[in-house]
Amino acid sequence: MGGDPVVSESLCKELQKKFFQQRCELGRVGRRNMNRRLNLDIPQNNTFLLPRDILAAADHLIGMKFGMGTLDDMNHLKNKRIRSVADLLQDQLGLALVRLENMVRGTICGAIKHKLIPTPQNLVTSTPLTTTYESFFGLHPLSQVLDRTNPLTQIVHGRKSSYLGPGGLTGRTASFRIRDIHPSHYGRICPIDTSEGINVGLIGSLAIHAKIGYWGSLESPFYEISERSKKVRMLYLSPSKDEYYMVAAGNSLALNRGIQEEQVVPTRYRQEFLTVEWEQVHLRSIFPFQYFSIGASLIPFIEHNDANRALMSSNMQRQAVPLSRSEKCIVGTGLERQVALDSGVPAIAEHEGKVIYTYTDKIVLSGNGDTLNIPLVIYQRSNKNTCMHQNPQVRRGKCIKKGQILADGAATVGGELALGKNVLVAYMPWEGYNSEDAVLISERLVYGDIYTSFHIRKYEIQTHVTSNGPERITNEIPHLEAHLLRNLDKNGIVRLGSWVKTGDILVGKLTPQMAKESSYAPEDRLLRAILGIQVSTSKETCLKLPIGGRGRVIDVRWIQKKGGSSYNPETIRVYISQKREIKVGDKVAGRHGNKGIVSKILPRQDMPYLQDGRPVDMVFNPLGVPSRMNVGQIFECSLGLAGGLLDRHYRIAPFDERYEQEASRKLVFSELYEASKQTANPWVFEPEYPGKSRIFDGRTGDPFEQP
Repeated sequence: MGGDPVVSESLCKELQKKFFQQRCELGRVGRRNMNRRLNLDIPQNNTFLLPRDILAAADHLIGMKFGMGTLDDMNHLKNKRIRSVADLLQDQLGLALVRLENMVRGTICGAIKHKLIPTPQNLVTSTPLTTTYESFFGLHPLSQVLDRTNPLTQIVHGRKSSYLGPGGLTGRTASFRIRDIHPSHYGRICPIDTSEGINVGLIGSLAIHAKIGYWGSLESPFYEISERSKKVRMLYLSPSKDEYYMVAAGNSLALNRGIQEEQVVPTRYRQEFLTVEWEQVHLRSIFPFQYFSIGASLIPFIEHNDANRALMSSNMQRQAVPLSRSEKCIVGTGLERQVALDSGVPAIAEHEGKVIYTYTDKIVLSGNGDTLNIPLVIYQRSNKNTCMHQNPQVRRGKCIKKGQILADGAATVGGELALGKNVLVAYMPWEGYNSEDAVLISERLVYGDIYTSFHIRKYEIQTHVTSNGPERITNEIPHLEAHLLRNLDKNGIVRLGSWVKTGDILVGKLTPQMAKESSYAPEDRLLRAILGIQVSTSKETCLKLPIGGRGRVIDVRWIQKKGGSSYNPETIRVYISQKREIKVGDKVAGRHGNKGIVSKILPRQDMPYLQDGRPVDMVFNPLGVPSRMNVGQIFECSLGLAGGLLDRHYRIAPFDERYEQEASRKLVFSELYEASKQTANPWVFEPEYPGKSRIFDGRTGDPFEQP
């Protein structure tokens, strides 16, 4: 090393002290990346920083000064890796072992000091391990309770990726470049589905076919295009590999039906998007939804929507409450069945067999000489207070195959995800009641239980031992009116099946307390003076139904902990099912980011009606479409109208314009035209105004003006 020998020697000592005496560990991933970036051949099992690494890094930086080599892109996924839950648990195990070591050392030192012989039970305890993991699952910023609002929420919540947490970024310090999408996210992280607000771009969602590779990198599948072999081979490529290939979206019909690919196609190469001939393409995507997350891939006609509205839609689908009577969507994307199956909500047959009995709480199968009991979920409360329930879908004596749907769960129909309802909507102003994203609805949605849901609330009370004695559960509560205690049994707990309202007693409880001398009755003072009896009074501390609560009691659980004391604390939980209809102030939303608040509920006879006399169910504001640029809702409504008249269901793949110009519009108009012919209603499809129809005022019978 040239220069001043004193400075050089001190620099070497500083490097030796800083990096090599303490043995800085790189890990397997760090050693692999260091070898690849600096062209080293150090063995993979040598996971510590070596002088060769420092020398090669300095040599590389000097070469960059003279135009040799490039800087790393910090936001490229090849320079990032996923820290799984297993990695975090491994760190916690190391921390727990360090705490256990310190505890053992302290115990041994104390035993030596007091000349005691410690037993193995006193020496090694599970306390450091349990406390470490309890604090990890309870206090870690990334530890969350699984959101079980609906089946989609359950599966999406587990596929999140986050920059936040210990050792990561914060919402206030993260730059815009980190939040923005990157070409390496293609097929790995969804460019649409992220959280709204301060954490936008920092919390992402895995793409639908992405998987985590051996080195912790996100891998995406592609089909290899080979002129020699006609067999289609699928490859999973990491972000560092696929940028050396020409990757095209391709035509999915070319695989399924042998249709010729286009001569010139858009491709991705080295983080740039080019247009090349098909013969130069190396890889092609395997699925039109490959780039999107599960939430975004459930949006039909997503290519006609603004990305901001698609983001809102993928977030709002997770807020959908399971309805009492679910309904399969007329217009979908084809992924509804797979999402429902992966969520684990429907009951699925694991073996072939024959149905012997079907009960409300179980299904009995016989197969291979064995009898199987498949339990079903019956009115179970989720952690979001929604109702989880399974309905049997097979009859007695029916033979079933492995993988067949036995019972539908909440928000599933026939094994498909069903978050909403198919209703007739109109885009028109109505007396100003649907301005500014307000929604006008028909009373049919209320009285027909179209948007009715069940919610289960849990109410809990505990008994304790006070300084004046133990609390007790009883149905004899003084100074309370009889109608408040009408639902209690002899033990003082509400009966199953009782209908309760605000203020009703669910559990009767008395807490003993000492009264003041002046508040004693004369006979109490006499007993105390003659016999020395300490008179105590009790205070009413019953569990009452709070304001706004009403419903039917569906379950009561009396839990008593085992212990050596004469009095064991008790916990009583009461579960109440509440039926909720749609009302003014509720939020409704579509799959295109079109959300609104119910402003008025009109009688059916006052709602606008079509030319065949059918009243519409909802009235949306037409001004909410052009400025938001979510035109996909117009395609869905028109195709849904045709499907409702023809009794058909449609499953639409995205980006169908790659097959033909205006493919979505042609599909919708052709189905409307067929519906008008089969129903003999020419107003369904008018060539001059396709997709539009004259609507009449339900109050007067006059047609609305259509300027």
